[in-house]
Amino acid sequence: MQALTQAIVPPLEPKTEFRNYVNSPLQSKVSTFYFHNHKYQTLESVMQKKEQFGKTNRIQMSIWDAIKKLDEIIDTSDPDTELPQIVHALQTSESIRREFPGEEYDWFHLVGLIHDLGKVLAHPDIYNEPQWCVVGDTFPVGCRHSDLVVFSEYFAENPDLYNPLYNTELGIYSQGCGFDNLHFSWGHDEYMYQVCKNNGSTLPDVGLYIIRYHSFYAWHQEGAYAHLASQVDRDNLFYLKAFQKHDLYSKLPEIPDLDKLLPYYKKLVEKYFPAVLSW
Repeated sequence: MQALTQAIVPPLEPKTEFRNYVNSPLQSKVSTFYFHNHKYQTLESVMQKKEQFGKTNRIQMSIWDAIKKLDEIIDTSDPDTELPQIVHALQTSESIRREFPGEEYDWFHLVGLIHDLGKVLAHPDIYNEPQWCVVGDTFPVGCRHSDLVVFSEYFAENPDLYNPLYNTELGIYSQGCGFDNLHFSWGHDEYMYQVCKNNGSTLPDVGLYIIRYHSFYAWHQEGAYAHLASQVDRDNLFYLKAFQKHDLYSKLPEIPDLDKLLPYYKKLVEKYFPAVLSW
């Protein structure tokens, strides 16, 4: 079997098949989502959300409690599917598991399962956050928005566009400072990364990196914001692309059998996470 570092990552499928932001059946819903996302995701709002949720010290919940909540969330930013998020989580993890079946890759299987768990922010019984600050593609704030971000035209409504401190190529950052030193649009990626870190998850660093940046499509699909990337980010680009293949292409009508898969993934959760986490 190929090692993960040698895996062949195919080019993206035509955009008419996946990530169709032009004329998908869900176009109106997705377009409305990104209008609000690009209008309200400012540096100020991001800092407020980081202060509000970044400490992950508000509620106690197990990984499985969170996974069950995904069954009640439909991502309004996704033009490819309206299936509940738990289906997408299992499809992603099982797709990874088929390509990388060895125990040495079990962390990668688990990342596939939990990568979107931060979307519990939008659950009405937890925080009931509006989806514009939970889901969708992420992008840096505090610097000029890239035209390669989906629906970039909607940034015209964002007040940061007219702030001279934030609307230059570097903005408040420095060349090659690295993504870990940027502030990104707030959402489930950063939130789940902080949940993992704050609860002592033993996932490897590359697994945590994938969780934190898997929605940064402008970078790992389009190559935008390369001037802010560090060598660490360039080294990890491979892993984001490898993960993206499974995150994107596994969105199929077939629904995995949760009861059948549960024993395997329960063992992985026990291996890499405490029984109860602070969220």
